[in-house]
Amino acid sequence: MYKKSLIANDLRVISNELKGRESVAIGIWAGVGGRFEDASTKGAAHFLEHILFRGSLKYSCNDIKGSIEGVGGTLNAFTGEEQTCYYAKVPTKHFQSTLDILSDMVFFPLIQKNDLERERSIILEEIKMYKDLPQYYVLELLDGLVWPDHPLGQSLAGTVDTVGTMTQAGLRKFHRQYYAPDNVVVSICGNFVHDEAVEFLSDKLGNFRALERPEALAFKAAQTKPRVKFHRKQTEQMHVALGFPSLCADHQDIYALAILNIILGGNMSSRLFDEVREKRGLAYSIYSSTKSYDDTGLFMVKAGVDNKKLIEAVELVIKVLRQLKRGSIKEKEFVRAREYFLGQFVLGLEDTMEHMMWIGESMIERDRIRTLGEVVYRVNALTPDDIQRVAGDILKERRMNLAVVGALKEDQEALLRSLVE
Repeated sequence: MYKKSLIANDLRVISNELKGRESVAIGIWAGVGGRFEDASTKGAAHFLEHILFRGSLKYSCNDIKGSIEGVGGTLNAFTGEEQTCYYAKVPTKHFQSTLDILSDMVFFPLIQKNDLERERSIILEEIKMYKDLPQYYVLELLDGLVWPDHPLGQSLAGTVDTVGTMTQAGLRKFHRQYYAPDNVVVSICGNFVHDEAVEFLSDKLGNFRALERPEALAFKAAQTKPRVKFHRKQTEQMHVALGFPSLCADHQDIYALAILNIILGGNMSSRLFDEVREKRGLAYSIYSSTKSYDDTGLFMVKAGVDNKKLIEAVELVIKVLRQLKRGSIKEKEFVRAREYFLGQFVLGLEDTMEHMMWIGESMIERDRIRTLGEVVYRVNALTPDDIQRVAGDILKERRMNLAVVGALKEDQEALLRSLVE
């Protein structure tokens, strides 16, 4: 089903030709993100994501946006800890022009000084905005607890100091280091011809040259006791994030972790949603989620609760986690979570954009694609005992991390510390 080509300067092109579709989705993935930065360059990957939309050798800022949105397409980008992705979805007949625009802005940006100053102001406001939004800021605090003194525990956007001192020369060097063809994957899904895309990219990038690039800083887990972080802020609601170090992206138990996440807080049938919201009304929003990187990961529970119900809500969350770890998982609950995972996975692959994201992320992360058949086989091979074992491995109370943002009182802080520590 998938086609893969290695072309100019080791650029990887992975695709799925779907001839019956009216659209095509393109993603250009650079193997760089927040964890590749040091103290002086923190925020560079995110800054570069912004600046690439400002113009390239062939296309102005207005050309980039207008040529894609003007034909009914969508255009966007995101920066993660290990990848940065620029993507578009357009009607099929605009495939080649869109591929030209995306590849030009990614590989041949202008990075002009006046554009840098405009984006600097925008990013500084973005940093302030996220700190003002407690539902997001609590996640930054949790990351800092799980990955202390490491780039993974710091804001992707950088700080006021690092963004304020980012230079044109520094961003150009960062781009030359990490946006090299051998560190980039182009993923395409929809109604197009793979060989035509390969030929086009070979011609466009044949003379591209890059600088030597540093490796990301490895993370070595060393947590031996719980950690807490509180940020007092006058809010109408307490924002809670509780997390545990978890599995890396290529771990053999990654699908067992996915099922555990669904059972605990992945949908409205989950234990946390049922116990905390439906039965006791302690939270409007409560869910669990996971992050997985090359050498580490995070399992997290996030909730927004009434200021007066904070202690009761946290006590209940911890109780639910303990019950799952020490108790048992019924076959009916396990099957429901497994079928939910497989159903959501299959439905996602029906959309050209989601399918492009799946194959692109897989290739940039591990240089291979997990096919639908492989995923279905591995998930169907799981048992409730596998989920129980992974829960025991991850939900260790000595590795618990708790972050809270809200109008905290001293007695609440003391009670929370006693619950966790």
